[in-house]
Amino acid sequence: MAHAIEIAEFLFLVAAVVAVLASRLRVPYSVGLVLAGIALAFIPFSADVPLTKDLIFTTLLPPLVFEAAFQLQWKPLRRDLPVILLLATLGVILAAALTAAGMHYIAGWTWMAALVFGVLIAATDPVSVIATFKESGVRGRLRLLVEAESLFNDGTAAVAFGIVVAIALGQHFTAFDLTRTLVITAGGGILCGALVAGAVLLLAGPTTDHLVELAFTTVAAYGSFLLAEHFHLSGILATVTTGIMLGNLGHLGAITDKGREAVEAFWEFAAFVANSLVFLLLGLHLAQRHFASVWRPAAAAIVIVLLGRAVAVYPCCLLFARSALRVESKHQHLLFWGGLRGALALALALGLPAELPGREDIITVSFAVVAASIFIQGLTMPLLLRKLGELTSPLDKPAA
Repeated sequence: MAHAIEIAEFLFLVAAVVAVLASRLRVPYSVGLVLAGIALAFIPFSADVPLTKDLIFTTLLPPLVFEAAFQLQWKPLRRDLPVILLLATLGVILAAALTAAGMHYIAGWTWMAALVFGVLIAATDPVSVIATFKESGVRGRLRLLVEAESLFNDGTAAVAFGIVVAIALGQHFTAFDLTRTLVITAGGGILCGALVAGAVLLLAGPTTDHLVELAFTTVAAYGSFLLAEHFHLSGILATVTTGIMLGNLGHLGAITDKGREAVEAFWEFAAFVANSLVFLLLGLHLAQRHFASVWRPAAAAIVIVLLGRAVAVYPCCLLFARSALRVESKHQHLLFWGGLRGALALALALGLPAELPGREDIITVSFAVVAASIFIQGLTMPLLLRKLGELTSPLDKPAA
């Protein structure tokens, strides 16, 4: 236990130093953290730092999801919900289908391995993009679309992933079975989140102690996730629902102004810690993986996943071209290029059953795609923002 605490303390120190350096050098801190993680792989203690599905999915993902959902404002979210839901459902399906077809026909994978990979890599994780938005002062609809879509497509991708893996392991589903499973898993997750949020709002109402309010939100973030997962429902959608409800209904008196300040500060820090650990561990384990045997499918996957993202964004946005919900062309480009892959893809890949054919290749190629998206898209996102006229503050200014 003491050794684990020492490792955690060291990783937090590295994360803080990297964040400072990344800010000074005006590069996304996620890129700096991955590079730092690669460097850490060459020091003795690195073999003692695990990267498992439970660590990412159960420990680090809930605070990331809750913090982002808590910050979403219901009124603008409701207005753009049709666009967001279409991107998070039809968009995920289109991206997964194109990726699966590409990995089958171009990389030569079996249909089952290609489909599993297509679904797990379809969810986006724009952590470094959102960090760039914050640093550069980008707000409004663009930031809402990027962040909200990633929250909802995480949920739909995780639900679809469970079904696809079950099929790959030999279970048979009729069309009715598939529809029922999707509705129960997603709807049940949302219901769990609503119940937990409602209970927390009732319990927090009588108190004015901001520390108690903070404790309730911590219980809500993890409690909603664990409750839903216990019943084999969507933990991600449960936590998204809880975060949105507490972030918006808390204003009605259940959470005091001081409590809200404390909650926002705490969860911003929790998200920073979780992100830092994810990216450091990603870099550390990237250095330990052997890509030589899969470089061809990995290179193909990087291109195919980008094409899949394009198919997810542009046709879905085209459906709203003649409506009040029309998405500007430049925002479509930023949605496309900002569709980085991250924690959820790694968690799902690492959680693949040992008996699944092609498991190790899927995991290694997933690592390659996540790393490529962070380095290529993450590093170039500020340039694209500047090119499209969206970058107007610190990152746009030359160093003194």
